[in-house]
Amino acid sequence: MGQTSLKREVGLIGALSAVVGTVIGAGVFFKIAAMAERTGSANLVIVAWILAAIFTIAGGLTVAELGAMFPETGGATKYLEYSYGPIYGFLFGWIQTLVYYPANIAALAIIWTTQFTNLFGIKQGKNLIYIAIIVFITILIINALGSKFASRAQSLFTILKLIPIALIVFAGLFSKADVHFQLLPLAAGSHINPIAGVGGAIVAAMFAFDGWIGIGNIAGELKNPKRDLPLSLTSGLAIIGLIYLLVSIVMLRHMPINQIMGNQETASQVAQMLFGGIGGKLVTVGILISVYGALNGYTFTAIRVPYALASEGNFPFAKTFMKLNRFASPWNSSVLVALVSIGLMLSNQFDPLTDLAVFISWLFFILLFLAVFKLRKTMPDKERPYKTWLYPVTPIIAILGGIFILFSYITNSANLPFFAFGMIMIVLGIIVFKKISK
Repeated sequence: MGQTSLKREVGLIGALSAVVGTVIGAGVFFKIAAMAERTGSANLVIVAWILAAIFTIAGGLTVAELGAMFPETGGATKYLEYSYGPIYGFLFGWIQTLVYYPANIAALAIIWTTQFTNLFGIKQGKNLIYIAIIVFITILIINALGSKFASRAQSLFTILKLIPIALIVFAGLFSKADVHFQLLPLAAGSHINPIAGVGGAIVAAMFAFDGWIGIGNIAGELKNPKRDLPLSLTSGLAIIGLIYLLVSIVMLRHMPINQIMGNQETASQVAQMLFGGIGGKLVTVGILISVYGALNGYTFTAIRVPYALASEGNFPFAKTFMKLNRFASPWNSSVLVALVSIGLMLSNQFDPLTDLAVFISWLFFILLFLAVFKLRKTMPDKERPYKTWLYPVTPIIAILGGIFILFSYITNSANLPFFAFGMIMIVLGIIVFKKISK
């Protein structure tokens, strides 16, 4: 069957579940530390979450038009190819393989190991645990056993990761506050520029919203895409934003801002305040399961990107990377993603790695937002089961939000080494594409 054979069987509730299940991951527990450090202010943390949600919703509503136009495997890679040419689609796939997914996988392995070693009082051998968790997920168990096993595992993780969130929110909101903070007046911490602080916090928050780009892919399977796609996106991402706000408010109610700043143990420590020693450890175990599920999700998708590129002849050593093992899983792609992830993970830099993933992805997202304008002119007669809400206002908001994110990232000198790595990989990708396309 061709691309047009997708069955329109998904209703509003199913689409809403896909949005929430795809986006919620590890960021809800750990990004408040960076957001607090960059703003020095409880109320600016709240502002950053709200702006991040607005930019994400605008981006989702914009790119969904492309997803409805081209409901096929490849997602954003294909949208870029159709809009600007083959090199843009290749570059996005190349960057996903060698920067975006490995940076995310490495960061999640770092935070998982940190939580694991602190929970069990392990003082040494973190690097070995980093490597072991990546190898375990990427090669030996879940993804080596094929997509069926991996997808079932991911469904289980989606359910399990909501448990610690629900426990923290309900217990934290209805317990006595240990700390009182005001929403107004808005003010940054001492010696912090409020614009730069909020910008840096938004970059951090965007990691928690990561995953929204693939939501438009369900457009071809919706019963009523014109109604259900925008409704599921706006309501789903709004619900996610509200969940993030509530979790952050719980943490801010129980721990002073200066103790949250840069403290990756905030979620675990607040859980112990709320539930006591044993209860707090059980919630921490739930957080570990949530992070593990996110690791599996990223890895499951990551190892299929070089395979897809290789299958079209658009990747170095294509014959090697298009091979499948006996479980119909792209084994060689798994090895490649694992090696790059381990290399990045040895930096032991959680926030810089997630910021790199946000920056490099939004660099291409802006091109996608612009593509909506471009394709309205170059493909005016192309069927659009869904058109961007409030066009052109929504894509303009997404573009301006994306520019602010890029500017906030580039102007932070701490990001320079990782920024340089990302740019080098883009240049290298251009060189590789020119060679393989001859």
